[in-house]
Amino acid sequence: MAVIREHLASKGLGLFNDLQNEHSIVGNNPFVLMIRDFGRPDQQHLISDMLDRGAFRPTFGLTEPDHGSDATFMETRAVREDHKGESGWRINGEKMWTTGMHAATHCCLFARTSGEDGDARGITAFLVPAHAPGVKIEEYLWTFNMPTDHPRVSFTQVWVPDSAMFGPEGGGLALAQHFVHENRIRQAASSLGAAVFCIEESVKYARVRKPFGKPLADNQAIQFPLVELASTAEMLRLLIRKTAWEMDQMTKPEVEKRLSDKVSMCNYQANRLVCEAADRAMQVHGGIGYSRHKPFEHIYRHHRRYRITEGSEEIQIRKVAAWLFGFLGPRRKAFAEAGL
Repeated sequence: MAVIREHLASKGLGLFNDLQNEHSIVGNNPFVLMIRDFGRPDQQHLISDMLDRGAFRPTFGLTEPDHGSDATFMETRAVREDHKGESGWRINGEKMWTTGMHAATHCCLFARTSGEDGDARGITAFLVPAHAPGVKIEEYLWTFNMPTDHPRVSFTQVWVPDSAMFGPEGGGLALAQHFVHENRIRQAASSLGAAVFCIEESVKYARVRKPFGKPLADNQAIQFPLVELASTAEMLRLLIRKTAWEMDQMTKPEVEKRLSDKVSMCNYQANRLVCEAADRAMQVHGGIGYSRHKPFEHIYRHHRRYRITEGSEEIQIRKVAAWLFGFLGPRRKAFAEAGL
């Protein structure tokens, strides 16, 4: 997926690389793997419902108006409550950026069912029907990338049966991590490809544009920034493909335990790179580069959000630091045994 996504993104915009459609030609559907790894036997049919018939179309409800990166402080609550003799849960709360809710059949909703604010345990995932009583789309958020399908959704006295629980009670954070790891490596590959496109288009333009009677490419002020970007792209390609290959060698729950820092490295570095490359492409192309006659401003607007979504770059860097210094991850035990 990473190799093909990079390849298609490096060819520019089109049906093969539609930035408004996260799936585009190369399907990226983390819910397939989430259901495979965390779904009960009676939920496994949802995979074929999703892929073969389109009868199951989930969206993701984690972020809240007052809580984004601090997801363990979420205010959405689910409490046990029987309804007409059936055991279940009563849910109240609000979610932001529930992408695709307008066409969804269900929302994979995360709610605290036990524990205290900040606890990793005690958050549970539920597959809540999108049209259940009490579910309401409050507004669609306008963004830097124009009107979107990212709404704010309220859940008021929504009741779901026990069968709606997705994964273990109190263990929902593992599902959320599973979801974002898949998206982070996909974003990294797409961002790298888009960055390569911006770099290559800038090189071509600099060769043919001749202000003052000579090609722009003759100027080191044009060459050097593109050299820096091209060098970073080459190094990132190796890291992204190595990380994606390693992800293929293990189960997805293992990725969180063994590879999370590398996924974060790929993600935040590639998302930064594409923004820098798109900005440089606009600069090299001058006025026409700033216009919508060229795709660079569109690429910038779309990929700029990846420095925030699926974990902001600050959160990604924090993850890498935690693993590097042994506060989390495989090095924690080694540092402890060394008395560090």
